Amino acid sequence: MSDVIKLLPDSVANQIAAGEVIQRPSSVIKELVENAIDAQATHVQIILKDSGRTLIQIIDDGVGMSETDARLAFERHSTSKIRSAEDLFSLHTMGFRGEALASIAAISQVELRTRRRDAQLGTRLIINASQCESQEPDMCPVGSNFMIKNIFFNVPARRRFLKSNQVELSNIVKEFEKLALVNYEVEFTLIHNDSVMYKLMKGTFRQRIAALMGNSIDQQLLPVNIDTSLVKIQGYIGKPENARKRNALQFMFVNERYMRHPYFHKAVMTAYEQLIPEGEQPNYFLRFNVDPQAIDVNIHPTKTEIKFEDEMPIWQILAAGVKETLGRFSEVPSIDFDTKDAPSIPAYSGNVEVHRPEIDVDPTYNPFKSHGSGSPSTTPRQHTSSGQVMSNWEELFANFERKRQQSIDQQQSGQLVDDAAESPVLPLDEVQSVYLQLKGRYILSPAKSGLMVIDQHRAHVRILFDRYISRIHSGSMSSQTILFPEVMNLSPAQGVTLEGLLPEMETMGFSLSKLSGNDWAVNAIPAGLDGVDAAAMVQQIIESVDQGGMPLKKRILEHLALTVARSAAIPASRTLMQEEMDIIVADLLRLPEPNYTPDGKTIINVIPIDQITKLFT
Repeated sequence: MSDVIKLLPDSVANQIAAGEVIQRPSSVIKELVENAIDAQATHVQIILKDSGRTLIQIIDDGVGMSETDARLAFERHSTSKIRSAEDLFSLHTMGFRGEALASIAAISQVELRTRRRDAQLGTRLIINASQCESQEPDMCPVGSNFMIKNIFFNVPARRRFLKSNQVELSNIVKEFEKLALVNYEVEFTLIHNDSVMYKLMKGTFRQRIAALMGNSIDQQLLPVNIDTSLVKIQGYIGKPENARKRNALQFMFVNERYMRHPYFHKAVMTAYEQLIPEGEQPNYFLRFNVDPQAIDVNIHPTKTEIKFEDEMPIWQILAAGVKETLGRFSEVPSIDFDTKDAPSIPAYSGNVEVHRPEIDVDPTYNPFKSHGSGSPSTTPRQHTSSGQVMSNWEELFANFERKRQQSIDQQQSGQLVDDAAESPVLPLDEVQSVYLQLKGRYILSPAKSGLMVIDQHRAHVRILFDRYISRIHSGSMSSQTILFPEVMNLSPAQGVTLEGLLPEMETMGFSLSKLSGNDWAVNAIPAGLDGVDAAAMVQQIIESVDQGGMPLKKRILEHLALTVARSAAIPASRTLMQEEMDIIVADLLRLPEPNYTPDGKTIINVIPIDQITKLFT
């Protein structure tokens, strides 16, 4: 039997290694910029064409390479960073494995021009898919100039898995932010398709944060300065009132290297307990400085997963330090009295007669009826009169009852089906037109089989989502112009995401225009969204897309419709009038899928009568 085990050629081995090290254009930028920083560069310029697909050029003014070093740098496991295994535990550089350049050369066309400061001539090297095509002397500036062309040109399967230009550029900007944040003493320039996206000057850590994330964040930062024999932690945390539900700005660095560390993230979150609502995340920018021998960075090819020798003590130091900062700047929780369900007690005086005003409600007014797009108005029209008595309540409730009966008749053959493991099936004809609101969040109604509980916010999200999707498909989605356009200041990464969403945003009824720099104007929004913060809604859409990744083309409109519905829906804390609850339930039961939101969350639940009975046995 012949031997079957063969030694792989270097070109094949390099392509295999590239699958772990180089996943997309942003990976190339990470590796080359880290090399530039290790080479003591004071200015790094990044030039992109087509989000890195066509060209990635990294120019630095570092120490450069000799003719021999330039050629040897593209061989696997060749590096100037370490000499022995012991050096892995005393790393002071970003790179050390010696795989990045070999991996990049295996899946692209590379041209390198480099010169050392003490040399008269530099060298020009051309490599095509790991094959060195030429190397010759060259007149070039001190430092290194890498040109990476046609990434994955020889690996078609990998190239097809690249996302759209907007997505890849967004990933590049995120990687750039991590590198530029901590290396604030290095000047950075990022140019895409001949347009300057960033030009960052040397400064302090706080100045770099503001330059990358927007000047508005400067007023939101609280300084953290922890100095112990075990670890030094410096940086900034966000004020509790600036916490975000999505896309929080959270960065941790150890010895100037970006890291992801869920355990230390939990320490920060522990310090913010009772200060921010559940589900929100604080901003933080923290730099750890520890003995290199006390950490292990050689865990994952991306080098973002770091193992600490003293995780537990550092956790306690971090949590205590963040709490101390929040306390020092008086960022403490205020006393929150629960007054939602408290009875209204009028003040009484023996000399003053207390009158309870009557409320005259316009019977034709519907707070949930479409005024162009079907979005709710936030305040019902009403006026009070101490001597006026309502005379049209019978007609008003007759209209409500008729509307409810129509929706029941339309769905007579259907049933409200909830999770069978949690609640029984509730026939529609069991729904009774008696509603009670609980904690400003749930609508309660008795039924023959038990107690029906409806989440009012989720119900309205479902109603609005179906309404928007119907109008999008019919082409009847209209816009309403904002009298005074709202101006937003976005980060470059957010601007890239928004540019990719513009066609779908216009289909939804938005009109946006780019102003100077990173400023955008919201000129129009979907009709009927009165009282909604237009700028906040657009930023919520951007954050939602950034967090979940850009959805497929056919799903972008649904994604946008759901985000807009969440923004426009009545909040969970709003008190509803009886007729408003009636309209919500009637509109919800008219839908083909009333039990779940578009993202699968339960809207309707039923507490069986026998379960209620057990509470009193």
